[in-house]
Amino acid sequence: MSLLNCRLLTRSVAVPARSLLAWQMHSTKASFVLTKNCLTRLSRHNDHTYGHNHHPNMLLHQLSARRSLSTTSAAPQAEPQKSGKSSNSESESETAEDSSAAKESTNHAVVSTFDLFSIGVGPSSSHTVGPMRAGKIFVQDLVEHKVLAKVASIKVDLYGSLALTGIGHGTPNATLMGLEGELPETVPTETILTRVQAMHDTNTITLNGVHRVRFNPDKDMTLHYYESLPQHPNGMRFTVFDGNGDMLATNEYFSIGGGFVVNEKTQLAHGENVFYRDNNRVAVSSATSSDAESAQMAERTQQDLVTAALPFRTGKDLVDLCQREGLSIAEVVFLNELQWRSREEVIDSAFRIWGVMDDSIRRGCLSTERKLPGRLNVHRRAPNLYQNLMRGIYGSSEKGSLSSPQSPALSDGMGSSAEKLASAADAAAAASRENGAFSASSLLETSLTSAQRSELTGVFKRRQRARRPVLPQLDYLSVYAIAVNEENAAGGRVVTAPTNGAAGVIPAVLKYHLEFLSEDPSRDILEFLFTSAAIGMLYKRGASISAAEMGCQGEVGVACSMSAAAFAAVMGGTPAQVENAAEIGMEHNLGLTCDPVDGLVQIPCIERNALGAVKAVTAAQLALQGDGSHRVSLDQVIETMRQTGHDMMSKYKETSQGGLAVNVPVC
Repeated sequence: MSLLNCRLLTRSVAVPARSLLAWQMHSTKASFVLTKNCLTRLSRHNDHTYGHNHHPNMLLHQLSARRSLSTTSAAPQAEPQKSGKSSNSESESETAEDSSAAKESTNHAVVSTFDLFSIGVGPSSSHTVGPMRAGKIFVQDLVEHKVLAKVASIKVDLYGSLALTGIGHGTPNATLMGLEGELPETVPTETILTRVQAMHDTNTITLNGVHRVRFNPDKDMTLHYYESLPQHPNGMRFTVFDGNGDMLATNEYFSIGGGFVVNEKTQLAHGENVFYRDNNRVAVSSATSSDAESAQMAERTQQDLVTAALPFRTGKDLVDLCQREGLSIAEVVFLNELQWRSREEVIDSAFRIWGVMDDSIRRGCLSTERKLPGRLNVHRRAPNLYQNLMRGIYGSSEKGSLSSPQSPALSDGMGSSAEKLASAADAAAAASRENGAFSASSLLETSLTSAQRSELTGVFKRRQRARRPVLPQLDYLSVYAIAVNEENAAGGRVVTAPTNGAAGVIPAVLKYHLEFLSEDPSRDILEFLFTSAAIGMLYKRGASISAAEMGCQGEVGVACSMSAAAFAAVMGGTPAQVENAAEIGMEHNLGLTCDPVDGLVQIPCIERNALGAVKAVTAAQLALQGDGSHRVSLDQVIETMRQTGHDMMSKYKETSQGGLAVNVPVC
């Protein structure tokens, strides 16, 4: 079938060529809709010719006293043109320069903090949040183009990693919820399973919550296990048909990690940092269709055209910018956020993000559920760990322990005679042999004299059970991280930080700081989130935050690096020390594979978040002991991570075809 592709802002709608005229005649607004949705493309053409700084939003936010953004104004010519050829040559030269300047002004690492940190549902940002958003975008496009009412059936294709680990990650269910008009931020998680079961029972789905069409989940949703779309491992395709079986529209989306959704045309048209999230910021149910459509397009256009007030491309750029302007990394990010939102909105949004993070810790610690979903029968550990901490059993002293290294307590409660000590040691050795616990130490005891035994017994007292470690820092970091990721594994609401699989690291480190170290919690929450966001932006631009591309180094590794930088910042570190902390956090996560057992975000994901949090604090402490100068830079580590992910075999990149996934029995 011949297709005419109409490439739009972030998607492509394909219409059968033979029915194109009829489709246009169906609505007198058809040409207007197409033109309207190509607004960004036209605007970028104008930027190509006239320069980005002529857009009013950019002029409003220039900091003229501190920096100059590139402009392209026509300079008066000193001499009249001698020939038309010369004029054309100079015109082409100016156009090329304008194009270069326009590209440079948008080819930076800056995205919104609230796109890196978004509220969603578990267990995966790339396999749950992203597909849900993609489904919502697709049905919203059908509404905008006035074709939803003509749809009679729909088919869904999931490719690559979305298929291989999709069942364990909840990808099919999330995709179907998106097609029914739900968003990760607001979907009632407790209704998902019953709604999906209803689709199986009735062989129908209600697109955008208003239009019921034929859909058999077992036949019309295909998981392509051994096939990937060329643009990205996490690819999906939606196709709708009319009552005659003719295709009405189709589109391919790619979930690139952290809930970001793009397609090939978007990437080619807008550079490396274009994303599509929060597409339905205006509720259709609370406004007329035209009002919602207009508001949505206005937001799309604004986000696409805005230039960062303080752009940076690399870690070096970021540190140099901070030093030149006398700003912290958090302040740079905050000023950039003012391009999208007011000061009050930025602050309120940041506290809302932390509120969801903190609530996910609370729910994980207080959960009454014993097991996580899935065939692995993994037990929740956060509730018991939290109860142990609150019970106060991790005291600073323990009965029978040494009072101090200089003057050990030698009393063992058995008297002072060497004979009693010797007989007791002999009895213990005999009991050990009878119980089969005949260790190397018991072999040595058989050759010792009574005097030697008396010298040892009072110091190295035998314990009936292992002593509980007195390491509250590790305990609290671990329980917070585990709590979040157990909630994520159960499909609860968490914050992508920067992904769902790594959602526990940043909340754990931040909560630990607030509870034990912070003197100004409100300020520290903002500084922590904005600093970590800046580091996340660098990884998103320089490599990827998708485990399907990078392995787990792109998720827990990045979260560890972000947390290390943020912890160093709230502890008073300089921008150079913060950059150093971020580098250390990633350097020792390089090569980390993503091999979830049975495709579930449980083993090894949950424990890995706990270790990521501990490692982040350690990395920050190391960086704060120096002056910020170091041999390996953050930019070098990010590039190394990118290369490592590129060279990593696909079976170690969120496919469950290697590593622990094939060596740990499911049953």
